[in-house]
Amino acid sequence: MTGLSSFTLRPYRAEDEDAAIELWRLTWQQAYPSIDFTARVAWWRERWRNELVPNAEIIVAEQAEALIGFVTIDGSGYLDQLVVSPDHWGSKLAGTLVDKAKRLSPEGVTLLVNKDNARAIRFYERNGFAHAGEDVNPTSGRPVLKMAWKP
Repeated sequence: MTGLSSFTLRPYRAEDEDAAIELWRLTWQQAYPSIDFTARVAWWRERWRNELVPNAEIIVAEQAEALIGFVTIDGSGYLDQLVVSPDHWGSKLAGTLVDKAKRLSPEGVTLLVNKDNARAIRFYERNGFAHAGEDVNPTSGRPVLKMAWKP
């Protein structure tokens, strides 16, 4: 288990782009091995540049000069991405990033999580999020749960 002192949080910088995109690919590939996320990198890079970077606050976690996680939170309190390197799953890192998102959006945080991602759903429940309905991810077509945290 990784201790809190072993990573630092800081705002995203443009030079983090390649590392953040590769971390996204690696993490999602681990979570959904049957989907080819390498084939989606160009689409993701465009979405990252055009939607997330201009519209969300992005906080990255670094350890020994390497990017090991990030969270995105926009002005409406929507948490689009919480990405944690698979070798830090089960550590304090994800909770620390979610706590940072809550501090950046003190009015509340909402998110969508794939209904088949039981691990993530349990994590959000443990971190104070409640089920707030169901939807379908417009990109993947997968059923998702809406989850919300209110202070």
